[in-house]
Amino acid sequence: MTIDGHHLRSRRFADVTQSVEPRDAALYALSLGVGSDPLDPDVLPFVYEGAPGGLRVLPTLAVVLGYPGFWARDCDTGIDWMRLLHGEQRLTVHRPLPTGVPLVGRNRVTHVVDKGAGRGALVVVHRALEDTCGTRYAEMQQVMFCRGDGGWSARPGQASDEPLPALPPVPQDRAPDAVYEQRTRPEAALLYRLLADPNPLHADPAVARAAGFERPILHGLASYGIACHAVVRCCAGNDPARLRSLDLRFTAPVYPGETLRTELWRVGEGRVALQTRVLERDVLVLSHGEARLD
Repeated sequence: MTIDGHHLRSRRFADVTQSVEPRDAALYALSLGVGSDPLDPDVLPFVYEGAPGGLRVLPTLAVVLGYPGFWARDCDTGIDWMRLLHGEQRLTVHRPLPTGVPLVGRNRVTHVVDKGAGRGALVVVHRALEDTCGTRYAEMQQVMFCRGDGGWSARPGQASDEPLPALPPVPQDRAPDAVYEQRTRPEAALLYRLLADPNPLHADPAVARAAGFERPILHGLASYGIACHAVVRCCAGNDPARLRSLDLRFTAPVYPGETLRTELWRVGEGRVALQTRVLERDVLVLSHGEARLD
């Protein structure tokens, strides 16, 4: 099978309802490596409900809530799921995530973009996260890079959508204003997959090798969460409630156990540009990042 743009855009997803409990918020932070130094007073509030001021929830926890499952693996999608990668993640935070409140995730495919034969395709999934009264807490756009599915729009009756507006590059004319390093745990992918994404690419060495990787890779959204923590810690006074949006492009895979170095530039009132690289290989893994703060 190959991608059918009409079919993907009309795909129906069941609503997914979840509540965030303190245990979930702490497990999310721990899977990112937050708390690797349990004596650091700046990280304790993200992993311990008894910290002064109570538990703080990282806003990027929103990306694992209301997740519709690994639906790209379903046979009717036409997607070569073993060659699927996360291309970009964009998140808008309307209000801090509550604990103990049922939140409903509503998902829909908004864009199916043909990059051309041999160049892959992009599928954009929009998710709104609301409580049962309709109060919106977050919305996000997940850009999936389907490496094996380019050229589908050449078939009669198929049309490619325009891609999302391009994300801005980071400043090239000056050094970053802040830098934060976080070593990932060797079992980070196995921990993170318990939160939402069970894709075997992140757990099964045989699947990873078949997809062209030497071993299972870390979820892109785990790297994304680490970048969020860097922004909150270095640019928002360690207050996660100040984050209003975070957009990033994934440029290379991360292997669990590697060290991530996030570089941050203040580029305007309430705006932070960022990128992240793996220190051990000197490879840029997150680019074109932009965060907005209150």
